[in-house]
Amino acid sequence: MRFTLYKNNDSTNPRKRSQRILAAETDRLSYVGNNFGTGALKCNTLCRHFVGILNKTSGQMEVYDAELFNMQPLFSDESVESESTLESQAKSFREKMDSCIEAFGTTKQKRALNSRRMNKVGSESLNRAVAKAAENIIDTKGVTVLSPVEYDALQSPSEAFRNVTSEEILKMIEENSHCSSVIEALKSLPSNEESRDRQARCIWYLDTLIKFRAQKVIKRKSALGPGVPHIINTKLLKQFTCLTYNNGSLRNLISDSMKAKVTAYVIVLALHINDFQIDLTMLQRDLKLSEKRMMEIAKAMRLKISKRKVSLAAGGEEEHRLGTLSIPLPPAQTLDRQSKRRKIT
Repeated sequence: MRFTLYKNNDSTNPRKRSQRILAAETDRLSYVGNNFGTGALKCNTLCRHFVGILNKTSGQMEVYDAELFNMQPLFSDESVESESTLESQAKSFREKMDSCIEAFGTTKQKRALNSRRMNKVGSESLNRAVAKAAENIIDTKGVTVLSPVEYDALQSPSEAFRNVTSEEILKMIEENSHCSSVIEALKSLPSNEESRDRQARCIWYLDTLIKFRAQKVIKRKSALGPGVPHIINTKLLKQFTCLTYNNGSLRNLISDSMKAKVTAYVIVLALHINDFQIDLTMLQRDLKLSEKRMMEIAKAMRLKISKRKVSLAAGGEEEHRLGTLSIPLPPAQTLDRQSKRRKIT
């Protein structure tokens, strides 16, 4: 840090003669303090301050008069025109506070600042990636989350869904063996053989993803069940888990970030199955998410949100939120989460 002391050159006025301005500069910020005006410390007029310099050789201390300056970060220089004035004035309060943290913040505050900036960049990158993926889904009108080899592997396990009857669907509801989104999709299977086969494979994979997301730790590679093809089992473990070492053994952990990734795949697949319009409320309950979190994800994926009354089996109605994917996509919405302020006692 570089310090510069300025003094008033008006020697005729006794008040101005003692006025001083202390400036300090770092690579990121400038700071200024003075001993006059509203920013001056009153303690300078009430008592005297001294600085002692010890001579280690002689063991004697030399004492000098000193003044205290309250140094404040300088975000814009109103007295001197500079090229950075407009840029500094355009900064928000949050940006100015971040600059202070960079220069004088604690290690914990700096880590939190870096984490928030990385999350912001990651969120913006995610919005761009989701928008691009959404456009590709609509343009190709195909299953973009499955490769041709993986799609072929679903022929055998999806056979039960492909040939499902009304009685079997009722049994699924009674036994609660499948989530509501899967059951409603099975009710709407097309009669055309080719379309029915494609939908059945997608619904089976949707069902598998939702069940997979509900787990936390997968200890064995075959933990997903004997009916899951090897290529699908490997894909899920590779794309949606983190390999960890615990108590002398390796296991696959589904972290919160990985669960968010699975959620994005579920939404994309559900959009394809339901002609690019999904019941967000139903899917939110199947995934055991809060409504707020589901709306955040839906808006990040640039879905158009609407409301619809849905009849309940027990009678009455409730309001559901729908998500529709259509092009051109609406503008991306930036979600700035305001952190809670802690009271300093």
